[in-house]
Amino acid sequence: MTSTLTRPTAETPNTARPEAPKERATAKTVLRFLAHNWGPTLSVVVLVLVLGWALLPGVFSGQDPLEGVPQDKLRSPSGAHLFGTDHLGRDVFARTVHGTARTLITAGLAVGLGVVIGTLLGLVAGTCGRIVDAIAMRLADVLLAIPAVLIALVIVSAYEPGPISLGIGVGLASIATFARLTRAEVARVRNTEYVEAARLAGANGISVVFSHIFPHVLGPVLALLVVELGAAILAISGLGFLGFGTPPPTPEWGLLVSEGRQYLGPAWWMSTLPGLVIVATVLSLASAGRALQKKVRI
Repeated sequence: MTSTLTRPTAETPNTARPEAPKERATAKTVLRFLAHNWGPTLSVVVLVLVLGWALLPGVFSGQDPLEGVPQDKLRSPSGAHLFGTDHLGRDVFARTVHGTARTLITAGLAVGLGVVIGTLLGLVAGTCGRIVDAIAMRLADVLLAIPAVLIALVIVSAYEPGPISLGIGVGLASIATFARLTRAEVARVRNTEYVEAARLAGANGISVVFSHIFPHVLGPVLALLVVELGAAILAISGLGFLGFGTPPPTPEWGLLVSEGRQYLGPAWWMSTLPGLVIVATVLSLASAGRALQKKVRI
């Protein structure tokens, strides 16, 4: 009688056990990467936290950012008030968290204006001939010659101070930076073999620009966008400190630093802690921008 049982052979590998070494290797690889790249990792953590503040401020702080308790004014940082309280008894941490969205929206408006107009200007300058190139770059030189803060002050002074006028003013100053980068990348890409092949195949100029040139320009532009977002936050906070930002009592990072400058002695936390948040955000964006620049090799 023949037995129906068969013994396992070398041709029937066991697929259940090799998974564990792969998981351990993957975990070790991740931990090793985080250990050797703690700077970018810390930057990502800070940026995710700031983004959470902007999207879900109520999750991170249950305090009212506008209403204060007179009995709690100028309280130092504690478990009940992480960033202390201001001269009106308002929670500084709550005002910092709730002011994040307004600061980021204004900075996003500024960078969005700069990247759209600047990229289009750079594409036109790099693809439409020497005369157009000369005119576009002279316009960029004029913007670069004028200090960015002065451009923003002129726009904000001409219109009512607020996030829109402030974002437009800061955004106009960043157009030249995006235009010059885009023009340089277009000059590098436009004479490559695949672009010449597309032209010989009968593709028109617009198709060549947006199908073959622009995708290779997009990476460096996005890397610069991250860096310029940090610069825009710093400029907006500085103008808010000078009183050209969102009118009080609406919280905004620059305004928070400005409100505490009269209390640096008895209540140092009013200006220092929101200022540290601004510095940490700007440095994190700069670190992320540098990492992205290395990735796209600019």
